[in-house]
Amino acid sequence: MRFIYTIIVALLFVSCISIKADVTTENTIQTSKSIEEAEAGIRLVMEAQEIAWNKHDLEGFMKGYWNNDALKFYGSKGLTKGWQNTLDNYKSGYPTKAESGTLNFVINDISNIEGDNYWVMGEYHLKRDIGNADGVFIIIFKKINGEWKIVADMSC
Repeated sequence: MRFIYTIIVALLFVSCISIKADVTTENTIQTSKSIEEAEAGIRLVMEAQEIAWNKHDLEGFMKGYWNNDALKFYGSKGLTKGWQNTLDNYKSGYPTKAESGTLNFVINDISNIEGDNYWVMGEYHLKRDIGNADGVFIIIFKKINGEWKIVADMSC
């Protein structure tokens, strides 16, 4: 009788390990799929920003940002808070197509911070007749109401 109980316990133990392994594998696949979808969505936002910028459509470029007073942008002029203030700074710094030029982002890393929060590290390159401008950035994206938005940006 003990032998039968031992076999039953062993079978239950093996079954539990197998079920846990299946759940872990499924969670890993789901997480990987979610990260891939997030990265694709973030890249689409940044591609749309390049297109808008290259048309000197600064309002269109700002569609990638969270339209909220809590938006933070940190650049050479210090910390700017709020969507409208950030747009005003872009308009002041790039009043014409000659100043804004042609933008190209190089994305070096997209990493999940936690939940629907990601950072993007990369480079920006502006080709301009008045002189090129290049720099680096770290952007924090968050999924808000089903859309990827920049909630913080540090560019220099």
